[in-house]
Amino acid sequence: MNVTQYFKLALKSLRTSKMRAFLTMLGIIIGVAAVIIIISLGNGLTRMVEQRVEKLGVTQIMAYTWGMGDGTTGNVTPQEIYGLVEANPDVFSGVTPWVSAGTGVRRGDTQLKKTTITGVSEAMYRPETGTTLDGDALGKGRFLQYVDVQQRKNVCVIGAYVEREAFQGDALGRELLIGGVPYTVVGVMAQSQTTMEEGGWDDLAYVPYENAMQLSGSGFVSLYQMTARSRDTVEQARALLVDLMVQKFPDPDAEYNQYMITTMLEQVQQINAMMGVAMSVLVAIAAISLLVGGIGIMNIMLVSVTERTREIGIRKSLGAKRRDIRWQFIIEAGTTSAAGGLLGIGLGCLVASGIGSVLGGTLAQSMGGGITFSATPTPMAVAVSFGVSVGIGVLFGYLPANKAAKLNPIDALRYD
Repeated sequence: MNVTQYFKLALKSLRTSKMRAFLTMLGIIIGVAAVIIIISLGNGLTRMVEQRVEKLGVTQIMAYTWGMGDGTTGNVTPQEIYGLVEANPDVFSGVTPWVSAGTGVRRGDTQLKKTTITGVSEAMYRPETGTTLDGDALGKGRFLQYVDVQQRKNVCVIGAYVEREAFQGDALGRELLIGGVPYTVVGVMAQSQTTMEEGGWDDLAYVPYENAMQLSGSGFVSLYQMTARSRDTVEQARALLVDLMVQKFPDPDAEYNQYMITTMLEQVQQINAMMGVAMSVLVAIAAISLLVGGIGIMNIMLVSVTERTREIGIRKSLGAKRRDIRWQFIIEAGTTSAAGGLLGIGLGCLVASGIGSVLGGTLAQSMGGGITFSATPTPMAVAVSFGVSVGIGVLFGYLPANKAAKLNPIDALRYD
């Protein structure tokens, strides 16, 4: 007999006992579907992170400083950071100090106590993309400019929530009080969340960073948000920053105690690594169903061998060799698991698509505008899932097939 005939016999056996065949496949179906769903959702989340990073910019570098040196050196000053950037124009493309000046603004009788006030420089805004380094778009007016920062002008850029609550939607050129000081609104950020609320992403105000230092009473900047010239210069920029920090904080244990430097690329790698570990664990758990399905196939094939003992004896008496009997049952087991694998792939794709449709909008909104979510399995995941399902059928079908091949034809013909 050739392979085609073996497949025909296997399909005939499946059609003869449809319910038993389906129940035999069930473990494979559930296991393959679970693996497809997990991989699809993981791929969707990974693509969301990549889109978010592309929106923010993979060239971003954050330098945190919260130590005051070893007693002989002071903290890193904005002038030193600016000097480093200006001395390496081929490595850095911009820097903005980032100063938290507390919360709360006021206009007349309207007081917004949870408005986040942040001090930045003009480099916080990227004209080429029309967004800030955090990925938020400018809705009206302009962002802070170089002259505003240099001259410490009392101007600000506010969020859409502040404009709505304090100015009823018309804020440009008007004043509000920040720390009791009048600030003129020169720009309004576009609404970033579907629902605006007090203390939310749209409840904010940007001012020049030195104004923010004065408002907060802080004598130093604890965070510098920088951009490298390109993806290729990110590591070089990080190395230059580390050199500067080592000069300011010579203590070998200063890193993570007195300063920390992290890049967007590092954060993405860490997130992808954590997601990879989580997905591996979930896939391993789902694979238990495949193991159970394999045991189910082996059990049914052993029953099938027992039921067809006389058939095996007849075939051997007519000249069938051991390998013919063995291949017949191995291919039957492989065909059963392959059919289960195909059904599992179809079910997994369907469920993953449904989950993606239900959760896609919510997840995309939480990541900001322009981010999409789709749970679609990769061709490689589908191919591997199908291959594993077939492999399990063959592996667990070998024992029953080998048992059938070793039957004595005389004993098999006597079997009732």
